[in-house]
Amino acid sequence: MRFSGKVVLVTGAAGGIGLAAAMRFADEGASVALVDHDALALPAAAAALRGHGPGECMELVCEVGVEQQVATAVGQVMARFGRLDVVVNNAGLMVFKPLEELTGADWMQVLQVDLIGAFFFTKQAFLHMGVGGAIVNVSSVHALETEQNVAPYAAAKAALLSLTRSAAIEGTARGIRVNAILPGAIDTPMLWNNPQVKSGAERLDAHEVGKPADVAAAIAFLASGEAAFVQGTSLLVDGGRLCRL
Repeated sequence: MRFSGKVVLVTGAAGGIGLAAAMRFADEGASVALVDHDALALPAAAAALRGHGPGECMELVCEVGVEQQVATAVGQVMARFGRLDVVVNNAGLMVFKPLEELTGADWMQVLQVDLIGAFFFTKQAFLHMGVGGAIVNVSSVHALETEQNVAPYAAAKAALLSLTRSAAIEGTARGIRVNAILPGAIDTPMLWNNPQVKSGAERLDAHEVGKPADVAAAIAFLASGEAAFVQGTSLLVDGGRLCRL
């Protein structure tokens, strides 16, 4: 198993892509730290994870946009396991408003979760990871091609690609790889709760909607030794959707 004996931290892990990624790592031998702000949803996620592989599971309630909470969460992982091998920055938030209705608070809310939170965990990874560590940032196709009413999300996900490149440059000397994936339409609550999908303004064909497990497989590849020479890349995981736009 590719992650036997490894410790993996996943943010936004209470459901969707995050939980699918956690299960994939557990199936491949890792101990997994589930990080989410939703204290009510985490126990169910942990229960779903148990029985997947030989590793351990721990739950961490954390607002990813609050630096001290991030430092505390990583400190708890280090105290329990003594190591941190992979960080998956998956936590994400969308606000749906036209530009003229957006406020500074709307922008800061999204940026704090989708971008700054990833920075905080990257910083902690650089402080605690050893050689061979890997960070995978979950961006979005919105970083490249977007639509109306999601400007903060699209901007944050585009900036996350830039953060990925910067962290890859600085991570190389530490032996830490940093890469990003760009999921397309994935069968998660975030997709189906999108008001533009609900209204039909954004139309989806069945073949354009992937499963969380599809994204989890790509995350696991980028975090694995098989991707040892992959650094600073942005990998589309969208079923070819952008090819058709």
